[in-house]
Amino acid sequence: MIDAVAAAFVLAGIALLLSGTALSVYGVVAVGLAAGAGSGYLVGPAVGAALGLEGVAAAGTTAALGAVVGGLGSYLVLSAAVSLLGFVVGSYLTLAAIAALAPESGWALEWGLAVVVGLVAAVLGLALTRWVTAAITAVIGAALASRSLTPEGVLAAGETLTLEPLLFDVTSPAFLALVALGLLSQFGLFSLAPLPRLVRAVPGLVWPSGRRRDEPGAAR
Repeated sequence: MIDAVAAAFVLAGIALLLSGTALSVYGVVAVGLAAGAGSGYLVGPAVGAALGLEGVAAAGTTAALGAVVGGLGSYLVLSAAVSLLGFVVGSYLTLAAIAALAPESGWALEWGLAVVVGLVAAVLGLALTRWVTAAITAVIGAALASRSLTPEGVLAAGETLTLEPLLFDVTSPAFLALVALGLLSQFGLFSLAPLPRLVRAVPGLVWPSGRRRDEPGAAR
């Protein structure tokens, strides 16, 4: 079961990476769904007890409710949602960066910088909604596609109610490369259209669709 969830994480990350600016609304709603579902999962035990639910039923119900609230809220108030997501993602990345680069710093410095960066990202989200949306989806997509964020980490965070299991090395080459790829894709500077031509240029590889011009029956 966990392998299927892990695959879903990676696929969701790739989708967020390659969703162009024309799909920015859907990208924000997708992040809102993910954030809502994750929040619902984290509070599942407490809320489930109040609803008379336990175990998987409690976690599944609260995650579904959180996803509905997060997705609908993101759609109805897009600019405000981008601002809120900018604050969350900006603060989270700051905490992850400090944990990777200066793990011995005190909690006051960590959270102080996280709040400041989050507030800056929130203001930018209101003023430059589409640009910040592209950045957010690129960062979240890269974290999921590179497996910097995993189902195991989410489960551990839910059990301990701390952020430590969700923090990762933001200087990882794979993560940074995917962020760059996502930004290029979001701003229309990268396309998969040349991929068939590149594959045909590699000896021994054949693109499955279409025929080579020198094959029998190929169009002339």
